Amino acid sequence: MKVAGFGIVAKFARKPLLEPCVKDSFKRRLVMNSASPSPSWLLRLRYAVILAGIGASAVCGVVELLRPPVGKAASDVGMPQAKLEDVLQAARKVNADFEQSWAPNQIQPTPKADALTLMRRLSLALTGSIPSLQEIRALESVQGVDITQWWLTQLLADRRTSDYLAERLVRVYVGIETGPFLIYRRRRLVEWLSEAMQKNRPYDQIARALIDAKGVWTTSPEVNFISVTNVAKKGPDEAKLAARVSRAFLGVQMDCVQCHDGKLGSPWQQTDFHKLSAYFGQTDFALNGLRDDPQQSYQFRYLGKTEEESVPAMVPWKPELLPEKGTPRARLANWVTAKENKPFARTLVNRIWALLFNRPLIAPVDDIPLEGPFPAGLEALADDLIAHDYDLQRLIRVIAATRVFQQSSQSADPVHPVTQDAEKAWAAFPVTRLRPEQMAGSVIQASSLSTIDAETHVLLRIKRDLDVDKFVKRYGDSGEDTFDDAGGTIPQRLLLMNGNMITENTKNNPLVNASTRIGILAPDNATAVEAAYLAVFTRRPSVDEASHFTALLASGKSHQSRSNAMTDLYWTLMNATEFSWNH
Repeated sequence: MKVAGFGIVAKFARKPLLEPCVKDSFKRRLVMNSASPSPSWLLRLRYAVILAGIGASAVCGVVELLRPPVGKAASDVGMPQAKLEDVLQAARKVNADFEQSWAPNQIQPTPKADALTLMRRLSLALTGSIPSLQEIRALESVQGVDITQWWLTQLLADRRTSDYLAERLVRVYVGIETGPFLIYRRRRLVEWLSEAMQKNRPYDQIARALIDAKGVWTTSPEVNFISVTNVAKKGPDEAKLAARVSRAFLGVQMDCVQCHDGKLGSPWQQTDFHKLSAYFGQTDFALNGLRDDPQQSYQFRYLGKTEEESVPAMVPWKPELLPEKGTPRARLANWVTAKENKPFARTLVNRIWALLFNRPLIAPVDDIPLEGPFPAGLEALADDLIAHDYDLQRLIRVIAATRVFQQSSQSADPVHPVTQDAEKAWAAFPVTRLRPEQMAGSVIQASSLSTIDAETHVLLRIKRDLDVDKFVKRYGDSGEDTFDDAGGTIPQRLLLMNGNMITENTKNNPLVNASTRIGILAPDNATAVEAAYLAVFTRRPSVDEASHFTALLASGKSHQSRSNAMTDLYWTLMNATEFSWNH
């Protein structure tokens, strides 16, 4: 079902759209940018010089990307068949949970999404960017395999994935605070976590390393989980650390009782929170870095008391899981990650689900009830995670293999569109706004036909990172990943339409921008339009869209080059609603 809207060239029948039609927007751009044209012979001479500078091999590479792959090459998914079947079996258990939850209300799930849509979802979730045209061509060159798992193999081996996931998780651990500079290096913590995730280090080991970190914040980067809370002349903030542990690793908002006992049915008391804080009471910094000082203890003045008192370290539930020996932090770390302490597994499942769907199973993402009730899928995924030793990559594979993840965001029946109740029940893939870093990363990637990854020239990667950071700050950085849909604002929309991000990445520049290269090198207008749609929307244009834009490109005046028209088309597509939403 195609719905008129600014760039809503498809997908969003459930969203109110108050923007002009993409076709009209493109026409206005075409007219505005046609003034003061250069003579056609001058344009041809200019492009001949530019293409000579680019080089024959680069030109041939671009031309190849503009054409669909010739033939299909069989491939495996990059993992043993037995492991693949085990992943698919785990996904089937999750599917059964959801199907059982739909049955009482006779909810009908949407059909399966196409391969390119699934590719886009996974790329956004794991790299913070849409896939490149180069990656799309690679995916189109394989057949006879589970395409979702094949694409995951490529992504999980890609450093962009570990870097992006590390950044998202570090926001959970330490926020975006700059911290005390002398003893805090956030960048080192992100790099350490990225390396651990690249090697697929079990997540329980990562959590224990952070909670029980020792040493210097530069050579032992996990120490930065502690050092970010340091208060001059006082040492690490025990209460802040307890809040981080309870939220990040256990999915419990215990810090709400930091100052008083719980209200409105809360099971927590003020003493529960500060007994958890007491596990960090011996933590201190010395010349050799972070250490535990047995001579120290945690002191706190409770509400209604006149003096501080020494607080014993105690866990808020299942004390039988607490080791009898070891330092306080080591004992806490082992209790948090114990396989029998299921909140740890549930919290990771809810967090990874939220990253893949841009919406958690339980919201807020860090407020999961200890005793339930739990939504469909959560317990099955948590059990599988525990059974496979907190294998984070496997968890991602299982969720991506589920029917819920692979469903379309729209109904197969245009007369009966997806309802909010159906989406809430996960009977359709949820339509959500892209986060700021996803928007910026996607604009930059769409402007390049080849993949911007670890193989890209370092200067281009540095520029990309700086551009993304600048855009996120202007667009609005939410800090920690809360996954709250606050709704788009008018300043944000104006920043997209009038800011430098899209303008710089769509302007006529054959050395940098894909729009110009497509305009120069595409063999015909139809190929140019298709390449633009694939690069920006990760899909081909519909018959109507292809016909409309191909005709507009062909109808330009003789003195206007196709590359100029492609700049306008790119600008229009990037400002489309479809581009800025996950679906």
